[in-house]
Amino acid sequence: MKVLVTGAAGFIGMHTAQRLLDEGHAVVGLDNFNDYYDPGLKRARIARLTAHPQFDTIEADICDAPALEGLFGRHRFDRVIHLAAQAGVRYSLKNPRAYIDSNVVGFLNVLEACRHHATPHLVYASSSSVYGGNTRLPYRESDAVDHPVSLYAATKRANELMAHTYSHLYALPTTGLRFFTVYGPWGRPDMSPVLFASAIAQGRTLDVFNHGESQRDFTYIDDIVEGVVRVMDRIPAADPTFDANSPDPSRSWAPYRIYNIGNHDSVELMRFIGLLEQALGRKAQINLLPMQPGDVAATFADTSRLTEWTGYEPGTAIRSGIVRFIDWYLKFYPRANAA
Repeated sequence: MKVLVTGAAGFIGMHTAQRLLDEGHAVVGLDNFNDYYDPGLKRARIARLTAHPQFDTIEADICDAPALEGLFGRHRFDRVIHLAAQAGVRYSLKNPRAYIDSNVVGFLNVLEACRHHATPHLVYASSSSVYGGNTRLPYRESDAVDHPVSLYAATKRANELMAHTYSHLYALPTTGLRFFTVYGPWGRPDMSPVLFASAIAQGRTLDVFNHGESQRDFTYIDDIVEGVVRVMDRIPAADPTFDANSPDPSRSWAPYRIYNIGNHDSVELMRFIGLLEQALGRKAQINLLPMQPGDVAATFADTSRLTEWTGYEPGTAIRSGIVRFIDWYLKFYPRANAA
């Protein structure tokens, strides 16, 4: 098939594109290479893909509707995997307009392009952050998600609602994937695994919020990609069991689904740091701080629906995943970790 991967220079985007190429698909990778974090890391990721004869890079922004329309006009995509977004909970407190531009306007442009070019299936990234103020664990797709605690979370929930509208009005099959804290080689430098590893490796004090009591469903990148690829070929149809009198927010009378992708395990942050210490052979200097605005105390994914739909099972234990992550980290950042 020919697959469009937006955000192909991103962490999940690069790994997804690589997996699709390995399986024999033709991949068009779109990215704007913005400077939210080091564009050099994004260029290094994309360089791993460009040598493949079935890969084509397009440098463009999803906020540029004419550019997106032109791309869809030149290619007939069998699948669209939409991973481009303005990421980061904390940055949404500083630059909220970037989230509306990329995550709302940009997503609308993707929906419109898929609609007008009859894309057979749009798979898009949502986030565990949509669960917001929910405290019942594990998180289930049937839970109400009406109390976001960050603008980032609100834009991701908006994506789910926008996708449903297009599935209903235009019979566009859409599947939203709520990713839980993703880590692994080529990870984003603004996310906790790289931030923690850098502080420990360089002997710097590590700020740990919520007094170290937070828990996260850390999910290894290969398991995330496995879920994405499995979902890609399972095109949703109308759900005959949908009950409009007691609506499930993750299903519909329209060709629309939402699934959690996680490790189905909630790991204490201090345990995660301890495993990083073991892999790096250094002790962390920890500064315990209160909860940050926009953050949540715990995440934990119920992935049973994705297992039922695709046979997905996360296969990477946290200890082995951290070893692989640190092995990449020390090779990619050798100078920064010489301290």
